[in-house]
Amino acid sequence: LALLVVLAGGARRRGWLAAAGGLALLSWFAAAELGPPAAIVVRLALSVSGMLLVEHLYRGTPPASRWGIKFACLGIGALFAYDFYLYSEALLFRRVNQDIWAARGLVNTLSVPLLALAVARNPVWTAGLSLSRQIMFRSAALLGSASYLLAMAASAWYLRYIGGVWGTLMQLACLSGAALLLSGLLFSGTVRSRLKVFISKHFYQGRYDYRQEWQRLTHALAEDGATLPQRAIQAVAELVESPAGLLWLRRDGADFQAVARWNMPLQTAVEPADGALCVFLAQRGWVVDLPEWRADPQRYGRLGLPAWLAEDQGVRLVVPLMLERSLFGFICLAPPRARLVLNWEVCDVLKIAGRQAASYLAHQESAHSLAVARQFESFNRMSTFVVHDLKNLVSQLSLLLANAERHKANPAFQEDMLETLAHTLGKMRSLLLKLRRDEVAELSAPLPLEPLLAQLVRACAQLEPRPVLESCEPGLVVLANRQRLERVIGHLIQNAVEATPRGGRVALRLLRRDAAAVIELSDTGHGMSEQFIRERLFQPFESTKSAGMGIGVFESREYAREIGGRLEVSSAPSRGTTFRLVLPLHADAA
Repeated sequence: LALLVVLAGGARRRGWLAAAGGLALLSWFAAAELGPPAAIVVRLALSVSGMLLVEHLYRGTPPASRWGIKFACLGIGALFAYDFYLYSEALLFRRVNQDIWAARGLVNTLSVPLLALAVARNPVWTAGLSLSRQIMFRSAALLGSASYLLAMAASAWYLRYIGGVWGTLMQLACLSGAALLLSGLLFSGTVRSRLKVFISKHFYQGRYDYRQEWQRLTHALAEDGATLPQRAIQAVAELVESPAGLLWLRRDGADFQAVARWNMPLQTAVEPADGALCVFLAQRGWVVDLPEWRADPQRYGRLGLPAWLAEDQGVRLVVPLMLERSLFGFICLAPPRARLVLNWEVCDVLKIAGRQAASYLAHQESAHSLAVARQFESFNRMSTFVVHDLKNLVSQLSLLLANAERHKANPAFQEDMLETLAHTLGKMRSLLLKLRRDEVAELSAPLPLEPLLAQLVRACAQLEPRPVLESCEPGLVVLANRQRLERVIGHLIQNAVEATPRGGRVALRLLRRDAAAVIELSDTGHGMSEQFIRERLFQPFESTKSAGMGIGVFESREYAREIGGRLEVSSAPSRGTTFRLVLPLHADAA
């Protein structure tokens, strides 16, 4: 009834629509709760209302437009008229006649062609009655399966009827074979493809449901699973029901090579970027149909295809992958499972899908190039730190060599010299190992600070002025990598010594501040201005020393932040500098 009111122009007949809906709900409620007599009365009233609506629809339609609705009114009126006869007879005899009730379905079926003819005549109705392709495909598959099973059941019954003793055996064999054949047809990609083409050709104006195809293509390119090149082949191939494909991409700015395949052998040939095929695809952006090219080369401007493609009968289409205005690659597709008419719609969809696939492939290559660039950046940054450490070691060895001329006969100096050389050699070996790509990552561990500072002060015993450890609170432990923390503190000591005159003073102190350890390093050197500290001190590759690299303080601050600490500095020109390395204590020590 609601559909009938909508067809009659529901915007002006909302009262009729409300009445029809109310009667329908009342009919359902009466059948469920009020019992058979009340249900018969309500359904009789419903059929009368339906006939009134049909009459209202026909009379309210202009005479020039009645041609398009008369079969609809006839079919719907027949439905309600038969219901009026059914429920009038049931109300008269207090029961529903089973024969009339059984014939109701047949009468309703006879009204369907009249409704279909009315829908075909009226273009306004046709636009509103739309089914998705998935529902149409599944309904067609279900209807075909049901018809097939009914036909096979009738055949099996006939075989049993005429088979005599062997009838039961023949019936079971026929039903089993029919079930196996139906299963094979339902799982056949070729049959499914041909059914989709048949439905798109005979029930829809366009071949594709563009919203669904765009979602499917985007999902196929973005999902995980197979590699992106293979997913790109599958996504484009499914648009034309192709079972196989081959992807060609340009490598290192040179020629095009086959980089991925799907159900097709990988080609070893190389297609030049300035070859006839690539130039044609780049300039025209056309989809090349090989059977059409063989039948009429003039259509493609007498395009000369390479031998590997012209002689390959397993390739039907060549789809260009355009990125902006350049050719990024192309996909060779095998002949589709169903018959394909390569019209403008199919070509446009393939070209748009090719552009989408090219953008995803280009994004993947860019991400890979960026990852490689980041690896080189990390390697170069690590190399810079290593070179800076080597510079400090060279400075220590130079100072050791300068003092050796004066103190080479001193046994204590010789002992310190050997210890310093051994320590420097170990550092150099450690730095060389860091340049290896297979180096194991540096791990942090509980590290006592008191012995570490004492060792660093002893290693700098030959420097002038000589660093001293003024005070040290015992038992302070932090979580850090020993070699990296030693390198950080060593940088700070080296800078303090180089910034302090020979008669100056460089002192270290180890303090505790709440739940943190503070390594304080002060000197009486030149000092720094507040502007220099704010703008240049922690900037990499900024240095006031002629042979400096400007990354020692930067590395010290970065590693302090990495382990949860910080590096503080206070200084004034001609008054010296104080660095404070604040590190969180290890849980046990805290």
